[in-house]
Amino acid sequence: MTFLWGHAWVKPELARRSMSTTHQKKESGTVQPKTVPNAVVDGWEINLPTPRHAIDALIKAASKAESFACLTLNLDHLVKLKTSKAFHRAYKSARFITADGAPVASIARRQSPEIMRTTGADLMLPLCQEAANNNIPIYLFGTSDQVLEKTALQLQKLTDGKLVIAGMISPPQGFDMDGAGADDALQKIGQSGARLCFVLLGAPKQELFADRAVRAGIGCGFICVGAAADFIAGHQVRAPHFLQAAGMEWLWRLAHNPRRLGIRYLQCALVFARLGSHELLRSGRRLINRSL
Repeated sequence: MTFLWGHAWVKPELARRSMSTTHQKKESGTVQPKTVPNAVVDGWEINLPTPRHAIDALIKAASKAESFACLTLNLDHLVKLKTSKAFHRAYKSARFITADGAPVASIARRQSPEIMRTTGADLMLPLCQEAANNNIPIYLFGTSDQVLEKTALQLQKLTDGKLVIAGMISPPQGFDMDGAGADDALQKIGQSGARLCFVLLGAPKQELFADRAVRAGIGCGFICVGAAADFIAGHQVRAPHFLQAAGMEWLWRLAHNPRRLGIRYLQCALVFARLGSHELLRSGRRLINRSL
């Protein structure tokens, strides 16, 4: 049985357990080294090649109350990584990285053919289903109160009421990653008993928050999933499957928000052109070396 506690559906025994201190939670949370990368794109390692690999690895780490961050690499992130030291540090520290964008996945596949595009939106629902099956409590952090409430109801429905949502917080606009609000949020997450926290802030805020949480030793995995909750709640419509399969989801987004995304996608196109030319040069060198 579950009941409503604050902003969360919580099992009674979980509510009692949540009264433990953040200091105790730090002691229980362990940080493990990164796994061996399957590919390297622009210097960044991808070590979760497929959605199935990602789900299995994240559930395994969460079941052990390990402290970790999972980030999803795309071209926009590669642009931001060139200018933001804090974002660079978050990626450098992240234990798990997937290939989010279709261009990143296509480049990575040249090194490891098994790599598949694995976005935050692809991961959230199946991770929640696995969490429900394995009695792993989750936490929702980010987006709006309305989206969180609808998402929680949908997740309960899609898991036959088995999913334990240990808590949820919608931070205010202008939320400071280094301020007292972040300290309070981390304390609540640490005390909640959650083992997976879905961070729904968008880049780079969600990655910076996840990095800070891991550095604080919270015994929980922080999965950066962007707009995934908006899709689950029905507040945004994701691109049709045929566009996703063709690697053209960006076109759907651009058509729906050209003013906000136009310059961003131009910067991404320039990065992709640079990476593509580097790959062609490497391929040419490999062919020459084989012929010698």
